[in-house]
Amino acid sequence: MKNPHDIIIRPVVSEKTYVAVEERNTYTFVVATSASKPEIKDAIEFIFDGVKVSKVNTLNRKGKRVRNRRNNTFTKRTDTKRAIVTLSEGEIELYSS
Repeated sequence: MKNPHDIIIRPVVSEKTYVAVEERNTYTFVVATSASKPEIKDAIEFIFDGVKVSKVNTLNRKGKRVRNRRNNTFTKRTDTKRAIVTLSEGEIELYSS
């Protein structure tokens, strides 16, 4: 089994994800591009004790093309994979201040 901290890279923090947490009890994470849905589910349940994952949706995001103004060349940001995790029980303390 892979290390759960290698699968879950970081949470996505935005206004849209705050609304999703409040209304639908869903959390969004940036995950490893090779991670599968069962691996993501097991990693979330291992890292955050007391939560039960009911559903995992994933999406691959292509990296944007970025122009370098110095020498007028284009580079590409890395592709990322996101996981939208719906919890059936429990809550994750991500946004505490």
